[in-house]
Amino acid sequence: MRLTTKGRFAVTAMIDLALRQDQGPVTLAGISQRQDISLSYLEQLFGKLRRHEIVESVRGPGGGYNLARKAQYVTVADIIIAVDEPLDATQCGGKGNCHGSDHANGLHCMTHDLWATLNAKMVDYLDSVSLQDLVNQQKQKNLENHVVVMHNSHANHTAS
Repeated sequence: MRLTTKGRFAVTAMIDLALRQDQGPVTLAGISQRQDISLSYLEQLFGKLRRHEIVESVRGPGGGYNLARKAQYVTVADIIIAVDEPLDATQCGGKGNCHGSDHANGLHCMTHDLWATLNAKMVDYLDSVSLQDLVNQQKQKNLENHVVVMHNSHANHTAS
């Protein structure tokens, strides 16, 4: 089980958007450049995010994308589900026919319930993390990195 590029890129792009949206609509070209994600790939992802009413597009000069609702009301699960990312660790993809319908040992494999429980916990966790949580985390990291750079810069000047 792993989260594919589609889900990871969608979450990354949404963090980028949420960090900058107070400056007006955010362009996909800007996100593409900052996050090193293909522009055509972002267009596909944002089409899906728009259809799920997570982002809204602004046309014309100075256009781009804004969040359709506040970041605190958008969860990581919302984003991943919007881009059709399957969150399923079971062998059968949640269908319950792990061995195939004609297998004599029944429909579920021995570990089906284990993986189904993991799925539920994974969705619960991703549903508990808001886009705002991730934005706050990123702002904190940026602040810490800025302070470290300032301290190193200051140390270099005083050592001279």
